[in-house]
Amino acid sequence: MSRKLAGSEIERLIHLLARLPGLGPRSARKAALALIKKREELLLPLAAAMGEAAARITVCPECGNVDTQSPCTLCRDDRRDPSLIVVVEEVGDLWALERANAVNGRYHVLGGRLSPLDGVGPEDLGIDRLVERSKAEGVKEVLLALNATVEGQSTAHYLMDVLARPGLTVSRIAHGVPVGGELDYLDDGTLAAAIRSRRPV
Repeated sequence: MSRKLAGSEIERLIHLLARLPGLGPRSARKAALALIKKREELLLPLAAAMGEAAARITVCPECGNVDTQSPCTLCRDDRRDPSLIVVVEEVGDLWALERANAVNGRYHVLGGRLSPLDGVGPEDLGIDRLVERSKAEGVKEVLLALNATVEGQSTAHYLMDVLARPGLTVSRIAHGVPVGGELDYLDDGTLAAAIRSRRPV
């Protein structure tokens, strides 16, 4: 803000909101005003929910999902197919696949994708843990459900090499997912079709 139009607490709220994905300074000011105008209905419940989330949410040591339980709800679900591990880049991608109800395996969240230009190498992602999990008894397939970006495709090729072993099928979601597209922004039908059309690589 070029001039001080509000108290320091409000300025801090706007500054923090502006750091969220998809919110710039103008959108952050509008969001802050909406919260302030509806203090009882929005601001106070949101502050309480965020405080509780900060205290209780943890990263699952098994798959990398976020939950209030450890291991997470998905890892505890006995109805899931233990022979299939679905690899995604981020938790948002996992949520997108769950919304589409397209797959019923176990998940593995890498926590990003390989990007040498940004200094992200294999040691920065959950790749060692994935390789270890893929060798567990009963695991027959690893499905690479990575975004169709250049970095996502490079990560998929790297994983195909490190996971290759007899008795394990490594598959990828079909290329019905548009190049440059990200899973979290796709509709449920596209995601479900891409999962159904997967093939070994």
